[in-house]
Amino acid sequence: MKKVTTIPLNEGSTTQRPFSAEEFLAVMGAGRTIEEYTKGAVVFAQGDAADSVFYIQSGKVKLSVLSPAGKEAVIAVFNTGDFLGEGCLTAQKQRMASATALADCALVKVLKAAMIKTLHDEPAFSARFIEHLLTRNIRVEEDLVDQLFNSSEKRLARILLLLANFGKPGQPEEVIADISQEVLAEMIGTTRSRVSFFLNKFRKLGFIEYNGKMHVHSSLLNVILHD
Repeated sequence: MKKVTTIPLNEGSTTQRPFSAEEFLAVMGAGRTIEEYTKGAVVFAQGDAADSVFYIQSGKVKLSVLSPAGKEAVIAVFNTGDFLGEGCLTAQKQRMASATALADCALVKVLKAAMIKTLHDEPAFSARFIEHLLTRNIRVEEDLVDQLFNSSEKRLARILLLLANFGKPGQPEEVIADISQEVLAEMIGTTRSRVSFFLNKFRKLGFIEYNGKMHVHSSLLNVILHD
């Protein structure tokens, strides 16, 4: 389920204030709306027109692709503070993947024209966006290495730590939103039964806890570091 909130602009204001990237991504304005999605709602679907960029104010969103044979693969999970859908800023006319809310989300939708104008006019915002792109590129390279060289057990440990924001500035989230074993299996390229086996193993070793939600401890890093 999607809820869209729109607030009219104050066109009569003549007060000039310094540009704030944080404020731009927190309030509505020209070419920007705030959209709310409940868990499981589709933000955009593979094949839709690529005409906007989204910024996650709160929640988590998964990006998945569907093969011609109907097989789905999760290729990324985005958290609060991430952008998605930036392919529209290039020559991409259609969405190459689908975005689905993994939890209740609040997203800022920025139309392509507004995004391009802001990137051109506001260096502070451009710097913020470039940082996002560089971080994303590093993550893609790490994911590729992970898939090529690590076991499914290590890949699962890594994705759980990433979902818990381990290693990011500030306090780790530790508690992971309710993500099914099927989704985790799609993310690391294995079967649901293998995910279940490893999760039970992690729980017995004290690396994770189940109490309605999953709690991830930093000790799970031992699985990745152990040869």
